[in-house]
Amino acid sequence: MERKLFTALQGDGVEQLNNSLSQQGFRRSQNVLYRPSCSDCSACMSARIDVAAFKPTRSQRKTQNRSRHLERRATSPWATEDQYELFRRYLDQRHADGGMADMDVFEYAAMVEETPIRTRVVEYVDPVSNALTAVSLTDVLEDGLSMVYSFYTPDLPQNSLGTFMVLDHIEIAREAGLPYVYLGYWVPGSQKMGYKAQFSGMEIYFGGQWTPLKDPETFAAENHPLSTAPIAEQVANIQLPQGKPGRR
Repeated sequence: MERKLFTALQGDGVEQLNNSLSQQGFRRSQNVLYRPSCSDCSACMSARIDVAAFKPTRSQRKTQNRSRHLERRATSPWATEDQYELFRRYLDQRHADGGMADMDVFEYAAMVEETPIRTRVVEYVDPVSNALTAVSLTDVLEDGLSMVYSFYTPDLPQNSLGTFMVLDHIEIAREAGLPYVYLGYWVPGSQKMGYKAQFSGMEIYFGGQWTPLKDPETFAAENHPLSTAPIAEQVANIQLPQGKPGRR
């Protein structure tokens, strides 16, 4: 049973509230801040990169070089048809069974545009074909950049575009003098989120404070049960509620 703590971003002082709670592991979704608050599990830990401590690996430098030709365009949070088309391709090929799989164009527009704080849409465009290749919805905090949600063309897996966008945001933060890049949640044992542990300078919010993630195995005891159990066992253990299903 998943449980989250929510607070609304409204009224005076929303920027200050967002900055303060982001530093305590909260994440933003439209005009709401939330943080997992499960009674029997603490596997979802907020993650951020200490820009000053980050040093790219050889593989990450290759990833940067493969996509360095892409043109970065930072715009106001405004949804476009090109973005939604890319968003749908990304979901259909990478997350067809995820919680966002049925989002329509209006819900996508709400995700991008309903923000009460300083937010940017960072687009990456091929300068030759003018094709939109990757997008990140990014909040600008007082102490860093928060990558709220990102997606990219699924047809170029060899380019590691998700990793490239993180690397580029580290460059943006460094140029702007911002110390951190916030990446959302890291779950020990999760294959989908394992890439976050590959970035040096990674910190996680654990036990009420930010802690350097030196060795992911240190947090093996925090593994979510569904991160490591065989698929058949996962399915057998899931108990569906009675009544009409709904989205989380």
